[in-house]
Amino acid sequence: MGKPGEVPLKTKVRGEVFIDDLRCKGCGFCVEFCPTDVLAMSDGYNPKGYHVPRAVNAAVCTGCNLCGLYCPDFAIFGVRNLG
Repeated sequence: MGKPGEVPLKTKVRGEVFIDDLRCKGCGFCVEFCPTDVLAMSDGYNPKGYHVPRAVNAAVCTGCNLCGLYCPDFAIFGVRNLG
């Protein structure tokens, strides 16, 4: 056991990505800049008529939030989960 707040070496960083379909305008920046290729553009449309991204490889998401940083519409964000 380590000190409080210390992350053990065996702990894997996993993440989740959250997408707000109503805010998304389908620019694809999140897909382009995801370093682990978690996202892909879907074939379907949101209520505003835009193709939105989907997490197609969610198991490799690290929660780095690059998707959220590049999104001009604040429609997506990543969260890190330790464990």
